Amino acid sequence: MKIRIRVLSVFLMACVLFTTVYYGMSGRTISQPGENSVFSANKITIRLWYDDDSMTDYLKKEAVAYNEAHRRVRMEPVLVSGLEYLENINKASVDSKDFPDLFIITNDCLEKAYLAGLATEIENPSAVLDEKTYPAAAREAVTYKKQYVAYPYYFETSSLLYNRTYLENSARDAIEAQKDAASGEAAMAELESSDAASSDSDASAAAGSSDEISQAEVDSRVQQMLPRTISDIMTFAENYNAPDEVEAVFKWDVSDIFYNYFFVGNYMNLGGSAGDDPNQIDLYNENSIRCMNVYQELNQFFAIDSDDVSYDSIMQDFIDGKIVYTVATTDALTRIRKAKENGSCKFDFGVTTMPAINQQYKTRTMSITNCIAVNGYSEHAKEANAVARFLCSQKNDDMYDMTGKVPARGDLRHEDQNIDAFVNVYARSVPMPKMVGTSNFWVQMEIAFTQIWNGANANDTLKKLSEQIMTQVTGKTYTEDKLPDPEKVSITDDTGYIDNGMNN
Repeated sequence: MKIRIRVLSVFLMACVLFTTVYYGMSGRTISQPGENSVFSANKITIRLWYDDDSMTDYLKKEAVAYNEAHRRVRMEPVLVSGLEYLENINKASVDSKDFPDLFIITNDCLEKAYLAGLATEIENPSAVLDEKTYPAAAREAVTYKKQYVAYPYYFETSSLLYNRTYLENSARDAIEAQKDAASGEAAMAELESSDAASSDSDASAAAGSSDEISQAEVDSRVQQMLPRTISDIMTFAENYNAPDEVEAVFKWDVSDIFYNYFFVGNYMNLGGSAGDDPNQIDLYNENSIRCMNVYQELNQFFAIDSDDVSYDSIMQDFIDGKIVYTVATTDALTRIRKAKENGSCKFDFGVTTMPAINQQYKTRTMSITNCIAVNGYSEHAKEANAVARFLCSQKNDDMYDMTGKVPARGDLRHEDQNIDAFVNVYARSVPMPKMVGTSNFWVQMEIAFTQIWNGANANDTLKKLSEQIMTQVTGKTYTEDKLPDPEKVSITDDTGYIDNGMNN
């Protein structure tokens, strides 16, 4: 028995010695638990590159969940620099073995990625990107030449943010005044009757009831007060008995195109619905001129200095209760939540749909979608598609809670109704175009907005903008036929002008 044990021991030692010599000669190391051991050596690693550190903890959590559920494939998130991000993906794909199989990228870069072979049509697209799961803006954002070349992941857009505390207080004042007026009318009616003493008693009872205002009444009145048009905000401003803290009823960052584009978003066309068709460009038309004339008119009413305003300063003023309405992106939700947690914000707030200009002229915000692209150089496209689908299949608020990002899916219902409000705005937003030839459009558009806000002629400015963009797209000097100056649309005139079919 002892001899058998000794023989077995010698054999096992020989095996260990052989393994050590083998790995030593080959330059490889013996795997530690949790690394590529004998049991995991055959796993396929799918690398996901991203450049936003706020996603790190969330993606690590998702990777753990995915890796625990899959034996053959492991997901590996890799944070890289955002500088020359796409160029580095391309370089790594050509020159390195550690290139990404997947990468997160904004939708405006998809044409460039596709033409470089870095983004390919996703697997089984019709079953993944259906209308019930993703809104039109998400699907159009990842469409290139009628193909879905990425998975919509999360988005950013802007909408109207309001101080709910101020509106509730205003609603209570209005309801109380209405009840007092009603009780006064009742008292007068009774006084006209023969029993004046009875009328005094009834009037007092009626007046007493005015103090009992339910939250349901307040909520209903606030809903009625939310502006449907910019004109509604102006009317509110003229009649609002503002607290001492309030410095402006409506103030937003007029220096940033992302918070301004909604004025013309419904009437400009840059590349069609998917933003990828150079034959569909219409920036200079009567409606866009009229809308920009309205935009310029607002400077006379709200008097915002474009040189002395920023989104950060606007948000801080809103948190401090100095502003009633502003235009904000989804990051505002996290900012305000943190401010309320540390006690620096004592107000409640809400998000609502961006108001129209007036009853005729609609608004439409811009959006940008961060999406997951499958690298055309990957040798594991099937597995990469599976990981991408897993990441996009979240059914809870974990992404928002951990990152402040809002998923692009339209079939989720969030605990915070303000997130749902942003999702509804995103659903009909204008996705950032993805044409390489118009990549500087937003810089030029921002310049044009600033010039018009500060008094430049809207017709001439938009004509010049269109000529610049069309010259870039066509590769030759382009000249627009000058349009006649349209009659200005009054922001306070809700009747607008006769619809000639151009607003559809």
